[in-house]
Amino acid sequence: MQGTVANFREDTSGEVVLDSGRRVPFDAAAFAESGLRFLRPGQRVTLDADPSGRVVAIRIVTMHK
Repeated sequence: MQGTVANFREDTSGEVVLDSGRRVPFDAAAFAESGLRFLRPGQRVTLDADPSGRVVAIRIVTMHK
């Protein structure tokens, strides 16, 4: 799933708006799995989810040549 960071809190949880318009929360554990240090609102990300739909990892969208 891809979307745009809507908010990122001090506890490293936050929310992403998917391209479909659906808002998806993520918790600190999903952020920790990413290896990132910070997210900013408006940043494009890819979300990895488990079979139940819970976000388990967040990745920065990168452009490849």
